Amino acid sequence: MLNKKPATRLLTNHNTPDWPTFFAMLADQAKDRRLQNYYSAGMVSGDTPLKEVPFVALDFETTGLDPKKDEIISIGLVPFDMHRIRCRGSAQWVVNPNRPLEEESVVIHGITDSDVSSAPELLRVLEEVLSALAGKIVVVHFRQIEREFMNSALKARLNEGIQFPVVDTLAIESAVQHREFGGLWNKLKGKKPGSVRLGRARQRYGLPVYPPHQALTDALATAELLQAQIAYHFDPDTPIADLWL
Repeated sequence: MLNKKPATRLLTNHNTPDWPTFFAMLADQAKDRRLQNYYSAGMVSGDTPLKEVPFVALDFETTGLDPKKDEIISIGLVPFDMHRIRCRGSAQWVVNPNRPLEEESVVIHGITDSDVSSAPELLRVLEEVLSALAGKIVVVHFRQIEREFMNSALKARLNEGIQFPVVDTLAIESAVQHREFGGLWNKLKGKKPGSVRLGRARQRYGLPVYPPHQALTDALATAELLQAQIAYHFDPDTPIADLWL
């Protein structure tokens, strides 16, 4: 059973920058035209209420879990807001990592060497990806994947990385679970925080079951999850600065 009492400050991160100001600085510093255009599109102010924020859910499938040595092989994104998921604006790309795929990763995401062999390299689709992200708050489930893989990939290819604000549905769900079921008293009663994996988190809100590890489907699943989390735990007038990281 979900607790519908409001939660206005589940997440705190004193290192979070003022993203609109930071984007203006990054636009001046960026060398690559595509990054310049991305940062120049600006970012919503921190006091923008959640009900007015343009979001885009983003998901990567990768060759492994280490952004320093593994590569992105699939990108899925879905634009949305608190009122509507804009499926017509969704997109997915398979990209060539220029290396053989490990059997272990193929079993997880189902993308094979033949799928990527004729796919474009990441830089060939970068402008399309950044255009779809521009001006929107990126929503992910476990920010270390999308943020660190994108940053590492661009550093390796452009000699400059990328930074962007995210709302992390995993971090929100973890905070909710610890608020509801953490602490000594709950432990003594045999209660503990539940799993925050994407599928298990969605079950708590009555959301449908989707096959995992497909970038576009996982992006859609993440968008729906954030909509549900906000409906249950936040006032729609909550400023985006309370959630972005």
